[in-house]
Amino acid sequence: MTRVMAAMSGGVDSSVAVHLLANRDDVELEGAYIRTWQHEENFFGDCPAGQEIEDARGVANSVGVPFRVVNLVDHYREKVVDYLVSGYESGITPNPDVHCNLEVKFGAFLDIAVESGFEALATGHYCRKRENSDGTHDIIEGADKNKDQSYFLALLRQEQVRRALFPIGEIAKPEVRNIARKVGFAIADKKDSQGICFLGKVDINEFLRARIPDNPGEIINHAGHIVGEHRGLHHYTIGQRKGIGVPSNTDNKAYVVVRKDAEKNQLFVAFDDPDASIYVRRALLGPLSFINRQITGRERFLAKPRYRDLSTPVELVPEAEGQTTVLFDETQRALAPGQVMAIYDGETLLGGGVYLGEK
Repeated sequence: MTRVMAAMSGGVDSSVAVHLLANRDDVELEGAYIRTWQHEENFFGDCPAGQEIEDARGVANSVGVPFRVVNLVDHYREKVVDYLVSGYESGITPNPDVHCNLEVKFGAFLDIAVESGFEALATGHYCRKRENSDGTHDIIEGADKNKDQSYFLALLRQEQVRRALFPIGEIAKPEVRNIARKVGFAIADKKDSQGICFLGKVDINEFLRARIPDNPGEIINHAGHIVGEHRGLHHYTIGQRKGIGVPSNTDNKAYVVVRKDAEKNQLFVAFDDPDASIYVRRALLGPLSFINRQITGRERFLAKPRYRDLSTPVELVPEAEGQTTVLFDETQRALAPGQVMAIYDGETLLGGGVYLGEK
């Protein structure tokens, strides 16, 4: 009998994961909601923690498993919110969801589960796990390629993956909802969260506006001319077309953001054409995090520069100080420093690293 703690968000994916585990004879199961935010702090948007807790509790009650709320508000603020805000303040585009999985769900929450006597942590991620002949474990893309969420686990370590369970990894999203309807879950048709990890519907721009004061500066075009004033670099990301505040030229070409200079507080724009500097064939990553197999030499793999990107062929070239150059077979558009790039061998997630810029 394996003691399993299931992370429950109040959504359909984690709810069906709990339902599937509750019907196994070899599992002793308990559900838990990870509390990361307080209602009184949320003066800038809709943070539906109270309703999410009740939705999760209702599912746990319906399948007959114990339920608890785990308070990680302070840890979340330190490891995710501060990371997110400081990243935008320094001019990069951090990924809070990847960091949240590393530091919160499979970090502090997993530690609490293990300390409480649980052997495994189950989540509603659309990905799969494979145990190898040598006793190590790999993360594999989910069977539903349209919903595969392995990208968000790119920075996990072997000891975290070893304890992970992904009950819906072999199931397509429509079937997950069908299962929820068949068992009578009230959340069967609940919309998927599109906000920041654990913060529901909170909009990233509103979130940052409440924490980073505007700091206007110059907008400079490809010819070196000042063409406008930005509100603050945290409002913009590489490749952004809309909301820059600089009109198109007489040929109706639109400007896009191509670079941010945090030291000089300058925003650089250019026309979005194949010659623009946002189109790159190489990238520099910080130290790579590996789930299992270590990459030590020059090799070819697949990469996902962003969550919704298709896997693209690359060559990895190890550099000094643990950095890695990524050579793309095809030109990539608008890679933003701070983003996480996930590395794959076929469907197997090898790990990932943070994009530092074009080498």
